[in-house]
Amino acid sequence: MPHFKYRAIDRAGKLSDGVVEQPSIERVADHLAREGLTAVSIQPLGKSAAKASAGASRAPAGGKVRRRRINDRDRVLHFTREMAVMLTSGLPLDRSLSILEELADDHGRAMINSIRTSVRKGRTLADSFAERPEFTPFYINMIKAGEASGSLEASMQRMAEYLERSKALRQMIVSALTYPTILFSVAILSLVFLLAYVVPSFSDLFSDMGAQLPAPTRFVMGLGDFMAKWWWLVLAMMGGIYWMIGRLWRDEAVRVKLDRRALQWPLIGELVKNVETTRFSRTLGVLLQGGVSLVNALTIARETVSNRTLRSELDVAGAALREGRSLSAVLLEGNRFPNLALHMIQVGEETGRLEEMLLKVATIYEDEVGSVTKRLLALLEPVLILSLGVLIAAIIMSILLGILGVNELVG
Repeated sequence: MPHFKYRAIDRAGKLSDGVVEQPSIERVADHLAREGLTAVSIQPLGKSAAKASAGASRAPAGGKVRRRRINDRDRVLHFTREMAVMLTSGLPLDRSLSILEELADDHGRAMINSIRTSVRKGRTLADSFAERPEFTPFYINMIKAGEASGSLEASMQRMAEYLERSKALRQMIVSALTYPTILFSVAILSLVFLLAYVVPSFSDLFSDMGAQLPAPTRFVMGLGDFMAKWWWLVLAMMGGIYWMIGRLWRDEAVRVKLDRRALQWPLIGELVKNVETTRFSRTLGVLLQGGVSLVNALTIARETVSNRTLRSELDVAGAALREGRSLSAVLLEGNRFPNLALHMIQVGEETGRLEEMLLKVATIYEDEVGSVTKRLLALLEPVLILSLGVLIAAIIMSILLGILGVNELVG
């Protein structure tokens, strides 16, 4: 039976760590609940790790808990998820922050200490978050709405779910792009190796024979000699191209044109629309669930959309909302977002369940991102492999043509 390491709090707010043997994470949570504990985190362990953790769990409760180093985005996710658990368990805000401060790494401890100090001075939790760079305006407005409505724990729970879904979407896209990136890098390195080291080794052979080489062979040999002698110039040119692409990417006029054209590209345009629709719909839906007004929620959700063309559509929609028009009607006129999503939003407005429909749209198009990504990779991977094969075959054939031509002349 697997072992699980848990961290939990009792009704008095006391923190405890331990290792239990249960069939699943759900059974661990049930076991802790029967013991009067609320799970903060549950992690599966291997056999060797279970023995080590079992010994460590006997250490004093006040001992320092070590955690792996994480970035700000993951740190905020962990903080939100654990804060939601503690507030839902009925712990006071100050006690919850105190426990989380003990659990955090050095940077997280400084962040939580700053929030806790601010709260003790009489500021609201949202205002305390606003003093920290780790928290976005979206996050702050969600907490502000939760405090105003008296449902802070529900707002923290929604935020935790939102951050987890956003992280899962990012990881799905990154993992999908990892293999093509590696394949492209290997292709470039293979070509550089062939041209800089393999091809020049045939120069002495051809020069000793003194025969006229075929045109493809002369071209490849010249390219190989250039790579061997001027490799540093090639590296400098690649660095210059990388710098130029970065500069153009930061140019707003270029980005506007690129974003407009990206929406028209096969598969890529569909992928961009699906990703942006998922982000926008989930953000807007969570904000509306938290009690933020539609106009303010739309302004905040707009910032999660990176495509300039789609963002401009939301600017138009925001202005139209202030004039009393509906969100779906304006977006349908622009016809930039997917039609299914816009019609679902229209139904949500007509039935008074806009936030619920927005979250359904986000779920649907999150699945669409996965399917479009698979179709894109199914096309991209063979193209990369075929291109690499053709280029390597061309280099090899040019060398073989030279060898065969020399042999015919000698014969």
